[in-house]
Amino acid sequence: MQITLTADIENDLTHYAKHQGIRPEMLALNVLREWFAAHSIDESSAGEDESLADYLADHIGVISSSEYVPGGAQMSKDCGKKFAEGMLKKRQKGKL
Repeated sequence: MQITLTADIENDLTHYAKHQGIRPEMLALNVLREWFAAHSIDESSAGEDESLADYLADHIGVISSSEYVPGGAQMSKDCGKKFAEGMLKKRQKGKL
């Protein structure tokens, strides 16, 4: 396989390869191997229909505010009133 590089990519590749003391071809192969290893598709789950929630399951979650604030933070309580008070304060400071 041959890959045609643009002049700017070829120059950068040559520059970094020289800096690392390796051939540009070797640097290109190393970079491609690293990229594909980091972005490889798990063959065991290929073809399975996953929802976005399934995909993100290991990266999202919830906490109970009562674990950190006695009685809970109650952030949803009187939120309209709190918003209006905050807007009034901004208006009084001339920032609205």
